[in-house]
Amino acid sequence: MSPEMIAILMFSSMMLMLMTGQRVFAAIGVVAAVASLALWGTGGSDLPFSAAMKLMKWYPLLTLPMFIFMGYILSESKIADDLYKMFHVWMGSINGGLAIGTIGLMVLVSAMNGLSVAGMAIGATIALPELLRRGYDKKMVTGVVQAGSSLGILVPPSVVLVLYAMIARQPVGQLWLAGVVPGLMMAAMFILYIAIRCHFQPHLGPALSKEERDVSLSEKLRLLRSGLLPILIFATMMVPFVNGWTSLVESSAIGALTAFMVAVFKGRMNKRVFEESVRQTLAISCMFMWIILAAMAFGAVFDGLGAVVAIEGLFTDQLHMGPWTILIIMQLSFLVMGTFLDDTAMLVIVAPLYVPLVGVLGFDLVWYGVLYTITTQVAYMTPPFGYNLFLMRAMAPPEITIRDIYSSILPFVAVMILALVVVMIFPKIALWLPNLVYDK
Repeated sequence: MSPEMIAILMFSSMMLMLMTGQRVFAAIGVVAAVASLALWGTGGSDLPFSAAMKLMKWYPLLTLPMFIFMGYILSESKIADDLYKMFHVWMGSINGGLAIGTIGLMVLVSAMNGLSVAGMAIGATIALPELLRRGYDKKMVTGVVQAGSSLGILVPPSVVLVLYAMIARQPVGQLWLAGVVPGLMMAAMFILYIAIRCHFQPHLGPALSKEERDVSLSEKLRLLRSGLLPILIFATMMVPFVNGWTSLVESSAIGALTAFMVAVFKGRMNKRVFEESVRQTLAISCMFMWIILAAMAFGAVFDGLGAVVAIEGLFTDQLHMGPWTILIIMQLSFLVMGTFLDDTAMLVIVAPLYVPLVGVLGFDLVWYGVLYTITTQVAYMTPPFGYNLFLMRAMAPPEITIRDIYSSILPFVAVMILALVVVMIFPKIALWLPNLVYDK
């Protein structure tokens, strides 16, 4: 059997297992194990052992539990609530101001946690009820929360980019820095869209009444100090790293310790907060470890087959496709998979094939990491079966229907596609900051 046919058989088997409801790491790992034993006999059992050893020796993986712990400490201790109060007071005087403040909240939550689900949970429980209570259009605010939460997998410290770095064998620090400018650009595009639309249709996002805006300057400054604490935590973590004073792992430890100390200082640290943060950190870290292990074993089979070279030859020599055509087809396939898979599952399923193929075609793998992340953001917010849409339906109040959720996200998806096209046309948007820092 040819390498192409074996690759197709492996992918189809894996997709079939996923459709039966199997866990992602189990589906990938079983297919990798069966394929390796069928191809190389008992010698194939070395593949998972070798993958496990590589995983244990990958020092930057220590950043994963550190950042997850930092995010959960800040979330469980309600420091994110202070952020929203700050935006409420400072942005409420303009049309759409609270929606714009919600995007700002999501950017800061992303910088605290690195997971889109955390941003969705905070936005749906804190921002959404407040916006609805103040007369904001339900479609507008639903779209704002979904779009803002998607920034969690692009703005550092993105956990998904850590996973991509492991599979693509790229530096985590470069990938995080590559996500900064595109992430902020996308947030700015969301804000611009909200501001323009609410300017021409004020009923979608009315300004707060004079009574609600009548807050003393001292109270405003107090809320500003409280709300800026997460920015201070992010700065204490990233500034030493960007300047080369600390390694990535050391910076992640600084971030986790600073978040813990802030929660203690504010009197928000108790037994429940600490236990819940540790439990969630352990659960999510173990999940990612199993997924990475399975993906590395799957990728080892592909390397042994030479499937990447064979498929590259199929596209370029037999089908006569150019590198950009192949890249666009890859991105379109993410949009299809995003209808029933989350970002992590999409990455580990296609990474063994796509990432080496991108390198063979001559594209920068750090830049492609940003493209992948933006595309998956679009994918799991696209109707009819976007992953994020169902998360929002589970968290939204009863008056917001699934139809409202579908229609609310369409303008923001258009903005994200525009951002994706801009980053594809101008790669320097993603590569400028990592090149600037690492070329010092």
